[in-house]
Amino acid sequence: MAFALDSSAITHGIQLAVAPVFLLTAVSGMIGAVAGRLARIIDRARLVEDRARREADFVASAYRELAQLRTRGRLANGCIALLTLCAFLIGLTIILLFLGETTSFQANRMAVAGFLAGVVSFLLALVCFLTETVIATRLLNFPLLNEGAAP
Repeated sequence: MAFALDSSAITHGIQLAVAPVFLLTAVSGMIGAVAGRLARIIDRARLVEDRARREADFVASAYRELAQLRTRGRLANGCIALLTLCAFLIGLTIILLFLGETTSFQANRMAVAGFLAGVVSFLLALVCFLTETVIATRLLNFPLLNEGAAP
């Protein structure tokens, strides 16, 4: 595998390889957001467990909420795993695009497959995120509103 020393080919390869970097930026931002949500899920689960240990009348509702928090945590973990896979595939795509442009290595089909697989994993991560968010909003419970108090 010989490297091309043509500066225009190298420049074009860098241009091709840099385009998917914008997707990596979105992925890293989303990983941060989901990691924050996962931390809040863990904090809430600890709070619910502590309260259930102190208050016997809270145990039944604690089991229900902990089950939902476990589901939310698993969805957040799945989302982070899919986002990490997406970042890996996009990084691989960048390498393949650059190598395909600067060497005689024919990587166009692999680069397309890697990019599409990365986008699919990003979309699946979005589905996990949406599902987790829907479950979280179902958990919203405002006792004051339930008592029928006027605003």
